[in-house]
Amino acid sequence: MESVSQEGQGVRNPAIRKEIERRRTFAIISHPDAGKTTLTEKLLLYGNAIALAGNVRARRNSRNTTSDWMAMERERGITITSTVLQFPYADRVLNLLDTPGHQDFSEDTYRTLAAVESAVMVLDAAKGVEPQTRRLFEVCSKRGIPIFTFINKMDRPARNPLALVDEIEKVLGMQAAPMNWPLGDGPDFHGVVERRSREVFLYERTIRNERQSPERRIGLAELRQQADWANGRFDRLKENLDLLDALDMDFEPKRVAAGKQTPVFFGSALNNFGVRLFLDAFVENAPAPQPYASNAGPVAPSHPEFSGFIFKIQANMDPKHRDSVAFLRIVSGRFERGMTAVHCQSGRAARLQRPYRMFANEREVIEEAFPGDVVGLPNNGAYAIGDTISSRSELRFEPIPRFQPEYFALLGNQDISKQKHFNKGLRQLETEGAVQVLYDVDALRREPILAVVGQLQFDVVQARLENEYGVETTLGRFPFTMARYLTGENGKPPGAWQGRILIAHDSEERLVALFAAESHAKFLLQQNPEIRLEPFA
Repeated sequence: MESVSQEGQGVRNPAIRKEIERRRTFAIISHPDAGKTTLTEKLLLYGNAIALAGNVRARRNSRNTTSDWMAMERERGITITSTVLQFPYADRVLNLLDTPGHQDFSEDTYRTLAAVESAVMVLDAAKGVEPQTRRLFEVCSKRGIPIFTFINKMDRPARNPLALVDEIEKVLGMQAAPMNWPLGDGPDFHGVVERRSREVFLYERTIRNERQSPERRIGLAELRQQADWANGRFDRLKENLDLLDALDMDFEPKRVAAGKQTPVFFGSALNNFGVRLFLDAFVENAPAPQPYASNAGPVAPSHPEFSGFIFKIQANMDPKHRDSVAFLRIVSGRFERGMTAVHCQSGRAARLQRPYRMFANEREVIEEAFPGDVVGLPNNGAYAIGDTISSRSELRFEPIPRFQPEYFALLGNQDISKQKHFNKGLRQLETEGAVQVLYDVDALRREPILAVVGQLQFDVVQARLENEYGVETTLGRFPFTMARYLTGENGKPPGAWQGRILIAHDSEERLVALFAAESHAKFLLQQNPEIRLEPFA
């Protein structure tokens, strides 16, 4: 197949090229409670996308976070599903994809990371690199995603900044390049020093931290004259800055792009300290839209033909609509409202008549979009995660892999009169990738078996079925911990195995075996060489 990234085939319209260069599409990753959602809100605040932190313009309820729109998210104070937030800043267009921090929703995070060019890693200054941070870093590393680090919560007692910087290199294997350095921690944290200019930024707190923090700039010499920087405190600061210079811990864009270095910023998202400095540096140094791998070779954003892929599907974001939206990441060309493209998996023509710009659960119809942007498309079941939409019917972007489920449970409908709603909700949740649904081949009643990556997903399924479809459910846990597709001459194992494993089928009628331990799977293969087990994904 002819490559779609040949030189000389790019967009010649200077205006479109400029729009591509303006885009910054990124995700924010962290361990739970490191302050990811707070930083998300403050980036929106400094981008003038919201008037008050926690309060979208014209929205009265300031207690809830803009990016957390689902009822269960607001109740538990966690991010459960990825959210798209677009806003302008400094003549750039930022597409921020907020991701779940909890490990039980790591599959949704992985799909989101397939649609970004860079990631912001948020660390708790008192805890450093935590387990979920490591796991998400590994995903970014495998995908070649550059990482920008924001060490948060400096307004609380924190670890030694040198120790935090050292830990990044030892644990994650990439050099940390501090872009600024904190002036104290806890109650004594009042600002940062920008390393390159040696300029000091002092901050003032605002009422309830809802507005941008006033900042005052002074030089290092002036800082030295202040009473609270006497008694050797300034000398220790100067020694740390000189030490960083001596260790050659300077920002190198090429090393960041190669994943060998991460720029590090210190601050407090809660108090808005250091947020603007971080945002200014990020939009200047984060990559613009990059080529994406396909069956025709890398697809450059400057290629004139339109293309994109579906990385997320979400239903019922707005109770007024109760519809399903497919999130399309634009890879190349110019997207125009009303254009006709090809849904490449089916070969059908798709007229894209009602494209949305998404802002959490809010939406507005748009006329055009460019590579790097995320567009919402009404989905009546035609689209699936990983699908390609393009001007060329033969184009396919690389598929988005699924995670292996580790938890299984039987889901029951408590009200048989609502079986239609029960089935509809379950189909939608499976389409979104929130759960995989199986059915016991030997059961007398057709009751769904839920297969999930993390246990909290069970709670999400039950809560959404009740809140969005009016269906109350029961859940019966199984002891199984792994699933494998069954293939081979006979398919099902002999009946003697029925007490040790559960045989089910998925929505495509493929046989699936559930095991309580890997040793059971190995013994099954030893006793039944004609059977093969394939990864369940």
